[in-house]
Amino acid sequence: MYYGTIKKYDIADGEGVRVTLFVSGCTNHCKGCFQPQTWDFKYGTPYTEDTEQELIDSLRDPNISGLTLLGGEPFEVENQHVLVGLLRRVRRELPEKTVWSYTGFVYDRDLVPGGKRYCAVTDEMLSYIDVLVDGPFIEEQKDIRLTFRGSANQRVLDLKETRRTGSIVKYID
Repeated sequence: MYYGTIKKYDIADGEGVRVTLFVSGCTNHCKGCFQPQTWDFKYGTPYTEDTEQELIDSLRDPNISGLTLLGGEPFEVENQHVLVGLLRRVRRELPEKTVWSYTGFVYDRDLVPGGKRYCAVTDEMLSYIDVLVDGPFIEEQKDIRLTFRGSANQRVLDLKETRRTGSIVKYID
């Protein structure tokens, strides 16, 4: 897996001050995407053990609320296989930190058994995520007044409650 950038003090992509990882690779190719360069799976820098350690070390800062995964697309299958290991470590070593993820896929259609981005590690990866912002960016529905999302079709899901109840629970409506 490759990544485009790491932001160590991000206040735009989730609640509080966050460490954000912008992964590379996306097959959604949303019209109006703010980072089309990240569609390329080889864009940026290779993700290594040193990269993962840098993220963990950054998350140890007591001023950091948690980790956010963006893209590109964290839920491309090849990215899931790498990111699940990072999330496993975050939950084991820093259980007080929250995890947010953005995806252009739709949770209850694409990330469930039989969905187009469901694979052997999807359920485990989702189990580590507190808040999931799902749905493709749709330029015609762009609204800069929305909290933590770019277009009106996107949802900010309380993933822990959604998985616990078996019904979609929005974190922010």
